[in-house]
Amino acid sequence: MLELLASLQDPDLVARFQRRCGLFPSEVAHHSGGKTRAPSGSERHADKRQRLKERCDHQDNNSNYEYNENGCSRPPYEVRNWLLYFLFRLSAGLGHEVFYITCLPCIHWNLDPFLCRRLINIWILVMYVGQVMKDVLKLPRPSSPPVVKLEMRVDAEYGLPSTHAMAATAISFTVLLSATSRIQFQFEVGLLIAVVLSSMVCLSRLYTGMHSVLDVICGVLTSVLLMLLTYPYWETFDRFQLTSPISPVVALALPLLLSYTYPELDHYTTTRGDTTTILGAGAGSSVGYWVNEQLGQTFEPRGELPVPLPALTARALAMGTARSLVGAVALVGTRQVAKVVSLQALCFWYRVPVNDRNARRRKEIEVPYKFVTYTCVGLVNSIVVNRVFILLGL
Repeated sequence: MLELLASLQDPDLVARFQRRCGLFPSEVAHHSGGKTRAPSGSERHADKRQRLKERCDHQDNNSNYEYNENGCSRPPYEVRNWLLYFLFRLSAGLGHEVFYITCLPCIHWNLDPFLCRRLINIWILVMYVGQVMKDVLKLPRPSSPPVVKLEMRVDAEYGLPSTHAMAATAISFTVLLSATSRIQFQFEVGLLIAVVLSSMVCLSRLYTGMHSVLDVICGVLTSVLLMLLTYPYWETFDRFQLTSPISPVVALALPLLLSYTYPELDHYTTTRGDTTTILGAGAGSSVGYWVNEQLGQTFEPRGELPVPLPALTARALAMGTARSLVGAVALVGTRQVAKVVSLQALCFWYRVPVNDRNARRRKEIEVPYKFVTYTCVGLVNSIVVNRVFILLGL
């Protein structure tokens, strides 16, 4: 059993998968006659990348170069299969903040707020558990070399489990399980879409070199386990979230407490900040859904459930696109304003420069500014945006 786990954790397994998909370190591809090069791996930048690499002080216990203000270079790489390159890079993007702040709310604006609320709830759960597991277990990401790494922002984080795999599995199958009672669709088609989307995200974590096979498998299994354990209580939690008078207090206090008590590490990583971002967005959305319920305006589909799936007409596409654009502008604008205001206030309080990156990483600054920022985003998403649509005739 231990041998099997070790083989699944082996970075050579990830490297072989990358080579099969046409992704090579530049020197390997050069010697084997490869012709196609990725823009960031061209030979004219090799010396510059080597100099950047030498600026990194050391490799930490995570087997990754320490990220600092000077930056650390990713190894030069060359691409032989551009179709797989763009497919897996797009799939990997489904786990980033840009996706969460734009695509998830689109379900609220264009389909059913009930589904968005259910998604946010399970997303918060699996992401918090996954992030804490990473920093408690402290298992390394695949080493480079032999692996080619395409993402450097989270490279200082630990690897197991893959939170991309957890989120993709949870989101895909939560939609599938929850939508059956809300929207008329063919279950087999929905199941196929859920399997394909979650599989593509999982494979993208191998392609980008950010996780081992064991990380991905553990991420999927952990997500499945959490869904199985919580599924019987989804309806009960919905009622509490929407109708209990203490729901807003719990929705704000518990995530804030979890943010401040997040496990401490001996070096800075983005996990605490990312976790606070997720908890803040969930807290704001939860309070917003409670407010909508109290006001009697939930914006849910009218008629007998499950309702027919909306027809994909030109007018429906135009309206959906307009709503998504207006909503995205509202959320991004809210994020920028709340971030600037909260950072200015906190930096003034603690008497540090706003542009001091190290100061912004301190817990007493990072946690409140990110929590406040994304709580505001969640509130605007659940309360304000739909009312703006009504004013605009959307």
